[in-house]
Amino acid sequence: MPDTDHPPLNVLFLCTGNSARSLIAEAILTREGAGRFAAWSAGSRPAGEPHPMTLDLLRRLDHDISGIRSKSWDEFSGPDAPEMDFVFTVCDSAVAEECPFWPGHPTTAHWGLPDPAAATGPEALRALAFADTYRAMLSRIRAFVSLPLASLDAMSLRRRIDRIGDMPRDTAPQ
Repeated sequence: MPDTDHPPLNVLFLCTGNSARSLIAEAILTREGAGRFAAWSAGSRPAGEPHPMTLDLLRRLDHDISGIRSKSWDEFSGPDAPEMDFVFTVCDSAVAEECPFWPGHPTTAHWGLPDPAAATGPEALRALAFADTYRAMLSRIRAFVSLPLASLDAMSLRRRIDRIGDMPRDTAPQ
């Protein structure tokens, strides 16, 4: 249930193509954050559309995909963009890129995962790569939303968020 005393915290997930990992993270946080967070995703060089396996996976797991689209991070760096509280990179190439200035000095961290869209082989193996990404991101996001954000100072929050990004990729959801 949303907290009516406080507006949702704004979270942006960044990746280069914004076709898989960042969109998966956006969908998971939208559900797991239960109105406490407003989730978005974007890419430095967006693919232009979500990967079909991203949409299939999210649809099968009963996520609302009506707002899922591949978009540029430029949408979130302009004067009319929401001020971000958190910005997470989810791919190694995005973390190395020169990011736009994010007003408000959000807490940032790198939660890198392999790109499931780069998986090759039979369809079942490629689908498994997407499912593995989903499980790893679900575990990280559940750890994030369970943090006692109001009681953590900035340094403690930063350490905890960095540790979430260091979680093993095969950690089972809680």
